[in-house]
Amino acid sequence: MKVVHIKNEQQRDACLARLCAEVYGHDAGIAPLVSFAGTLSVLVRQDAARILALVDNASQPAALALLVLDKQGQSMEIALMAGLETDVNEPAERLVSELATRAPLKVNALDAEQEAMFRRCGIARWFDGENGTRVGLSDVHPANSLEELPSPMRFDERAVVQSFKQDRTLFEGYKKRFIRGLESFPRVL
Repeated sequence: MKVVHIKNEQQRDACLARLCAEVYGHDAGIAPLVSFAGTLSVLVRQDAARILALVDNASQPAALALLVLDKQGQSMEIALMAGLETDVNEPAERLVSELATRAPLKVNALDAEQEAMFRRCGIARWFDGENGTRVGLSDVHPANSLEELPSPMRFDERAVVQSFKQDRTLFEGYKKRFIRGLESFPRVL
């Protein structure tokens, strides 16, 4: 097992499309496409996003994650993650475990079950975030409190939806790119 940073544009698009589809579900309406388009048009363009994969010994992807840098470039937040159907046990957790030992990682747990999973992955420092969210930091993260956490880079989902409504060509372009990504998801990385 190893972690691979997807840098090739075609593989990156395919992995991001698959990740969005896995996270939001295949019947989630426009949400996966909005996440895909916003990530590519804003975060990737600003070099603020990383698509990572956990691959098995045959280089087949087992899990995918989207990491987003903070505005100061000091740490990364898991924005999206998903385990893929594979023979690997708990692939998403294994990916987080690998990242937690190496990266200044921030995670957001929406409930006790997610927090427990992240704790099993080695995320040991926790703080109470907004709206009941728990914020976890890896041991190599430089912050010691919520107040020290730099804001992560984001894109405005509503602005992406608005741009789709105003520019049908833009919408169709990202839709084709998303579908092409799903169809060309690599068997090996």
